[in-house]
Amino acid sequence: MKKAYIILPLLLLILFIGLNMDAEAQCAMCRAQLETADNAGADAKNTGINSGILYLMLFPYILIAFIAFLWYRSSQKSKQQANA
Repeated sequence: MKKAYIILPLLLLILFIGLNMDAEAQCAMCRAQLETADNAGADAKNTGINSGILYLMLFPYILIAFIAFLWYRSSQKSKQQANA
């Protein structure tokens, strides 16, 4: 039974690596940033896109950290109630 837990993620990883396709999609804001920064040089283009990616990536991590904190606090309270 434990082998299935190891084999399935490995098979999915191999599948995703094997299905490596180019993505042509862009949102309108990313396309506009790249088109306007094309004249300014490569540094401005990379900075704008990278800061946008970091901005979008920040909120899921904050949400996960908040949920983990609530979970930890709840488990500590239940441990204290069980010991009392």
